[in-house]
Amino acid sequence: MTEKKKQHAIPIVIVLGITLLVVAIILFWSTSLNNNAGTKELPDIGGDFTLQSAEGAVSLSDYRGKVVVLYFGYAFCPDVCPTSLGLLSLALAKLKPEELDKIQTFFISVDPERDTVEKLKTYANAFHPNIIGITGTADEIADIAERYGVMYMKVELPGSAMGYAVDHSSRYYVIGSDGKLQKFIEHGTSPDDIVESLRSIM
Repeated sequence: MTEKKKQHAIPIVIVLGITLLVVAIILFWSTSLNNNAGTKELPDIGGDFTLQSAEGAVSLSDYRGKVVVLYFGYAFCPDVCPTSLGLLSLALAKLKPEELDKIQTFFISVDPERDTVEKLKTYANAFHPNIIGITGTADEIADIAERYGVMYMKVELPGSAMGYAVDHSSRYYVIGSDGKLQKFIEHGTSPDDIVESLRSIM
């Protein structure tokens, strides 16, 4: 190898090394958050909020003393939301009545333009009576999504009867009885594993 080629090779090795280090740090951070069993809250994520249900205003702080599960999606969602809510409903069905009494789940719409509180009630209850559909103004949803690290984006669908879709991240956010975010449960997690995660922080 010539001296000139050696000079070019060294920076490439350094760049690759730095890239691998960054990827390793991200993977470690993500794994640490997802494996958190509820022994301590996740820092700087989440917080109280107030949104609207078909029965009136709902605040996260109203449910102190219970484990709260949040899922962000929308009623027109063609696949991801029905899958996630279906898995969640199967998990809730596996809980004992006394365990279910300690849990409240919310479906938060990221499509306030179309999802009325009445529509959300019908949609959420179709999966499980413990799931309450809630929404708010576009600004309120954007604020809550930012605080919880939820990504969503309106995507126009020219020629489609839907008009547009909303691409969004898909995971469950588990809030402890103290009102602090304790755990993420990723999309596609089995009902048995969801139950185990919920029981770990009851």
